Amino acid sequence: MPTVRTIAHEFLERRGLTTIFGNPGSNELPFLAGLPESFSYVLGLHEGVVVGMADGYAQATGRPVLVNLHAAAGSGNAMGALTNAVYSRSPLVLTAGQQVRSAIGLEAMLANVEATQLMRPLVGWAGEPSCAADVPRSLAQAVFEAELQRRPTYLSVPYDDWSAELGDDVTATLGRSVRRGGSAGEDQLLELAARLDGAASPVLVLGGDADALGLFDRAVAFAEERDLPVWVAPSPHRLPFPNRHPLFRGVLPAGIGAVSSALDGHDLILVLGAPVFRYHQHVPGPFLPRGATLVQVTDDPGEAARAPVGEALVADPGAVLDGLRAQLPGRAPRETAFVPAPEPAAGERALHPEQVFAALRETQPADTAYVVESTSTNSAWWRQMDLRRPGSYFWPAAGGLGFGLPAAVGVAMGLPGRPVVGVIGDGSANYGITALWTAARYQVPVTFVILRNGTYGALRWFAGVLGTTGVPGTEIPGLDFTAIAAGYGVPATTASDVDDLRAQLKTTSAGPRLIQVDTELTTP
Repeated sequence: MPTVRTIAHEFLERRGLTTIFGNPGSNELPFLAGLPESFSYVLGLHEGVVVGMADGYAQATGRPVLVNLHAAAGSGNAMGALTNAVYSRSPLVLTAGQQVRSAIGLEAMLANVEATQLMRPLVGWAGEPSCAADVPRSLAQAVFEAELQRRPTYLSVPYDDWSAELGDDVTATLGRSVRRGGSAGEDQLLELAARLDGAASPVLVLGGDADALGLFDRAVAFAEERDLPVWVAPSPHRLPFPNRHPLFRGVLPAGIGAVSSALDGHDLILVLGAPVFRYHQHVPGPFLPRGATLVQVTDDPGEAARAPVGEALVADPGAVLDGLRAQLPGRAPRETAFVPAPEPAAGERALHPEQVFAALRETQPADTAYVVESTSTNSAWWRQMDLRRPGSYFWPAAGGLGFGLPAAVGVAMGLPGRPVVGVIGDGSANYGITALWTAARYQVPVTFVILRNGTYGALRWFAGVLGTTGVPGTEIPGLDFTAIAAGYGVPATTASDVDDLRAQLKTTSAGPRLIQVDTELTTP
């Protein structure tokens, strides 16, 4: 008779969830025993790093990925990284071991008390099977909920369940499939097309979902056909439009009044694949400029319901985009002249971040995927980079530090053959530093560029914004990432000047490498 474990393994294999990111404890060993040869287990040394790697991998591949965590303590360690996965809408399937059923009520060591509540409200679904026979169905639900919601799910399984024998009827779970529909109605498309065609000064605002859903090229074609100026929604975790395209207007600021000011002069604001909006700094003001209306297109009902302004159409953004292109006449395609980057600013005591980013732009292949976690250098980044391909940019979607190093490993694993560069601030790097060991252990071909300025630069900037200057805890001097990297097995160097940096960036490596660059302190 089949066991719970063999059925679970076969289900996961059929669904393509054969890469497992994990950091196991004793409760998880019975699930991991006897993994088929088609599975690969990627070990991380901390649960936050495990989830960060899985987040990057899921975003890079566009597919669900299995994460294996340890009970309550390990799951708790993962929650900071989980916030980023929630807002990047990554379909992570988190599994955690639980004590044997007879010991849970006793609160024995490593029991996960009220396991289904632990990860809420972050996860979109959480469950613990009522009995061993319900494990395969519960696992299937965790996978399908993650796919349908595009949000992490969580399943806690008592470890004595895995060896339980099941009847043959449980194999019915193996052939299940769940698919989503979500096209807009014809009347809705006609109405939206008419409004767009009748607007005097429409503008397109794209969100990270446009890249995550594979709409990058179609969004570019639509903007060009309609000659629409394009903004990227505030705090993007992906880049949905080439940032040096002549129609690109920039990334919207993350304040209410600031967004309104940036969009002033437009009478129709079409938001595709983004919340309205991910605000950050408290900048009071009107939500929209005077005389403007906003229409949001999203497949996330939660995003639509919580928006403070505008109309929302809950539908597949890709289907809506294709429908609008079919309904609206557009001009013939023409050669696009991209806007060149300006001359980079120069630092006085160290390299200016613009010099670092210009060196990356000049030396790295055009299809390089960048994983960026250097919050104090945002303005310098967008001034210098030239990103024209889908999947070129990944950022911590919730702003939680510790994403950059692990996600770069996950993205590189998910995009074999494509160059991957992690651009990480020295403050951020410490939150996910053990990802270096995984990169070395699995010889992941990723370049880590560490920008070292000895401070939490964004925090110092916020101190000024909030009028709280002179606060402690913003300085982090004395960090040597070349020595740290060497300890984890990653070859590391220091770039002394721009020419040295360019020379190092032009070289390639079959595995991971780290380049430390001292930079001037800048503001976002």
